[in-house]
Amino acid sequence: MLVILSAGIAPGLALLSYFYLRDQYEAEPITLVFKTFMYGAIITFPIMFLQYVLEVEGIIASNWSTAFISSGFLEEFFKWFILMFAIFQHVDFNEPYDGIVYGASVSLGFATVENILYLVANGVEHAFGRAVLPVSSHALFGVIMGYYLGKAKFSSSEERRKWLLLALSVPILLHGTYNYIFLAEKNWIYYMVPFMLFLWWLGLKKVKSAHQLTEKKYKMELKKEVM
Repeated sequence: MLVILSAGIAPGLALLSYFYLRDQYEAEPITLVFKTFMYGAIITFPIMFLQYVLEVEGIIASNWSTAFISSGFLEEFFKWFILMFAIFQHVDFNEPYDGIVYGASVSLGFATVENILYLVANGVEHAFGRAVLPVSSHALFGVIMGYYLGKAKFSSSEERRKWLLLALSVPILLHGTYNYIFLAEKNWIYYMVPFMLFLWWLGLKKVKSAHQLTEKKYKMELKKEVM
């Protein structure tokens, strides 16, 4: 059991550490990052219950609805809601890159619990594949969500709604596509490899852009102090 727990937790913590350490300015409080991670872990259970109900009641009856509604919409909406409710107005969310740290944190909390449950049910031999695909994809969905939340946090009120909508809709679209490839394609690996390469490219591009936005924010603040 200890091996399964270690294999289930390690990928999420490794990815969270990577994005946390990429913060070039003011590092986020470890306690708040951990709380966000735990929020993501806790919401795993109501999400799984809702997914079970939708399946049993026959509401979700196709690959498309399973991928985009049961997985994509439900999972990303709950993550987005947690970030909006617990993090968006927090005083420590004080630079654009912070959105990426907290987005990755809540996503990896969810992915870690899901990963442990899967390994308990199916065996530790699946740990590597789970780390490469489901865990890393959840991390990147969170990065992209967090990027747009960071844009919203430091944008004018007129633009904020647009960025908040993108913070929800883009991860839903990407997550739904990811799941649909698994469910609908017989030779899914041929579609998944380019999709994951694209997802990593997009996620790292958002990380770079968030760094640039954060640097711009600090330069503007420095300029005001000098003036």
